[in-house]
Amino acid sequence: MSGHLAFVVASYAVTSLAMVGLVIWVIADARARRRELAELERSGAGRRNAPAPTTS
Repeated sequence: MSGHLAFVVASYAVTSLAMVGLVIWVIADARARRRELAELERSGAGRRNAPAPTTS
């Protein structure tokens, strides 16, 4: 039974590490995309779907 328990614990450990790695990757990527978007907005690039400004 201890061999089976070691396999189960190792499987959970590997899966947990993979999940934590994915979460860290997603958070880091989101921060990078926000920085890129802020830089584009600072440089004057507009969004494609933004409505045209009205002159009234």
